[in-house]
Amino acid sequence: MKSDDSSLHDITGRIGTTVSGTFLYAVAIINLVILAGIWKVFREMRVYCNLAITGLSVAVALIVGTVELLGLVGEKADLHGPFWDWIANLDLNVLGYLIVGLFNAIWNTAVAARKFGRIEEKWTAQLQPAAGEAVPGPGPGR
Repeated sequence: MKSDDSSLHDITGRIGTTVSGTFLYAVAIINLVILAGIWKVFREMRVYCNLAITGLSVAVALIVGTVELLGLVGEKADLHGPFWDWIANLDLNVLGYLIVGLFNAIWNTAVAARKFGRIEEKWTAQLQPAAGEAVPGPGPGR
């Protein structure tokens, strides 16, 4: 016997969506930590494209997690209005295509900026020691 009005169906629906949305927020936080690590070594490594893609990954995880959680809140609290109706009718497949397009656009922009803007050359030039300046190296016992 199938019933969409059962309390078990309602509870597991809430739990599943909450876990899914929370997981996406956890992914966003992990990506922020990774982004902070990339930013820390930005001047030492060629990570311009990785920085852009990681930043977009954070944004995507936050957007999808927010949409999932708002959809759950709107459905369970029976909220209506232009905003809540838009969230309820949002097609996640279309959102997925937009995300893929954004990744493609951001990656191509980052590659073009690196190549034509000579970003790495500018960063590397700033890292070179000035004439007569000592080059830092490992000290005794390191």
